[in-house]
Amino acid sequence: MLKLSDQEKQEVIRYLEADKSLPEKYRFLLFEDKREVELVWNGKTNEVCNIVLPFQTIEHVDEPRTEKPEDTKAQMALFDARGRQLRGWTNKLIWGDNKLILSSLKNGPLREEIEQQGGLKLIYIDPPFDVGADFSMDIEVGGNPPVSPLVRGDGSDSSPDKGRPGGVETFTKKPNILEEIAYRDTWGKGADSFIAMIYERLVLMRDLLAEDGSIYVHCDWRVNAYIRLVMNEVFGSSCFLNQIAWKRTPFAGSSKARATKYPTNHDSLFFFSKTERFNFNQQFAPHSEEYLERFKNPDNDCNGPWQSVALKTYSQETFDRLKAEGKLIPPQRPGAGWRYKWYLHETKGKQVEDIWIDINLTNPMAGERIGYPTQKPEALLERIINASSNKGDLVADFFCGSGTLAAVAEKLGRKWICTDLGKFAIHTTRKRMIGVQRQLKADGKDYRAFEILNLGKYERQHYIGVNPNLREAEQQKQSIKKEKAFIDLILRAYAAEKTEGFTNFQGKKVGRLIAIGPVNLPVTRLFVEGIILECRKHQITRVDVLGFEFEMGLFPNVLD
Repeated sequence: MLKLSDQEKQEVIRYLEADKSLPEKYRFLLFEDKREVELVWNGKTNEVCNIVLPFQTIEHVDEPRTEKPEDTKAQMALFDARGRQLRGWTNKLIWGDNKLILSSLKNGPLREEIEQQGGLKLIYIDPPFDVGADFSMDIEVGGNPPVSPLVRGDGSDSSPDKGRPGGVETFTKKPNILEEIAYRDTWGKGADSFIAMIYERLVLMRDLLAEDGSIYVHCDWRVNAYIRLVMNEVFGSSCFLNQIAWKRTPFAGSSKARATKYPTNHDSLFFFSKTERFNFNQQFAPHSEEYLERFKNPDNDCNGPWQSVALKTYSQETFDRLKAEGKLIPPQRPGAGWRYKWYLHETKGKQVEDIWIDINLTNPMAGERIGYPTQKPEALLERIINASSNKGDLVADFFCGSGTLAAVAEKLGRKWICTDLGKFAIHTTRKRMIGVQRQLKADGKDYRAFEILNLGKYERQHYIGVNPNLREAEQQKQSIKKEKAFIDLILRAYAAEKTEGFTNFQGKKVGRLIAIGPVNLPVTRLFVEGIILECRKHQITRVDVLGFEFEMGLFPNVLD
């Protein structure tokens, strides 16, 4: 018998106590039989993260109700005078490492809240499968007037796109420290580290899913072979449902690429369930024009166009029903069988199969387009959510990027959890969801509040804390001394020199003044407004603002 981890032992006990069959993976963990096929990688282990960190609420977002709280008077049982949701599920947008988030959701107090909603019914993820991607991206910031580079909060480089009208600028958004670490963890050792990264997260996702839940993993030719084998191992081959091929665009590849091989023009979506009991709603696409032409109405039937269909095997009950409905067509010649009318209005459409050619990438001019490099079309997520969840169900995306799952889930009446490691992704999703809230309110439809959470209470003041046993005067002296040491540390790390004579600036570097935000608080709009006022007073045009974190929605407001 192979050695099991403590977590696996507890899981086996839970299955035995519930009189349930063990998942397929234990066939190999408990017995010495060799696997016929097994994916092996450097550092493979059955151990998964079980850390539980607290979630900090950064912001509660319910802007349309907050702006006009009088609109919610009829809903005072659900919302307070400011329009904030008092009870019921609040959607969650979480910033942080999804491994730690998944572990904290699975093992922490939020698990009970998830189970109260009926459990997590659907997970869709679109992990970073671009081998070598370093989390940097080009972002267009458009509009008149041109954006001023006065405040740079995340170290991004900006360069005006002089060939485009309206003062459009292209920003190269560089990876932050967390993203650089994630890049090293994901691709530092090539495919080995990618598989190790996705394997542990898929195990956590499986354990978090409801018993009747399912998962879709989106990938392309670079990693789809690895993903399929990892998912077989985590969920079991018996829970494999489909490998969906999504054709992204009508045309693909340059003329040079087409000359040497078949153009690559599809992504893969691996669809697995957690158990053999799962939710699935058949999806239908519109019929082709050629198919619709089969329906005629030669007898001016009041039920509309129809086509003749052979009545093959049938019961007397079915025959009598069709006759009563006036659908039966008698045999037209000796030896022919009965037929019946099948009306066009009775067709739901063509059943969607595992090759999807009717959903294109988001058009650059489409209203849903927000300029996020890996943005997926809403129609793609709409099909997945409709197929594998029902209204009121809880769905999740742990690599949320531009927030397409959250936007579609909200419009379809689902509850949602979305997470991402990149703060830009969180900002983008936040802004997008506020727009969705506004549109749903304008249309008179229901929507939920959402909260932005941070994983872990990062007590930075611990590093510059003051001895509480000292007298107040001594504490103040110690606080001033430690704050000075903190500023010196940041300036050294940023390779900047100290400067004096300013209220808001502590250093300078290559012609730019440096403002350092609080050690234990986000940089706020009020903080930045103070910087702007001092800039105007001294005619300062180039500034770097350094901070551990920044208030949500800060920079669009500052630019306004």
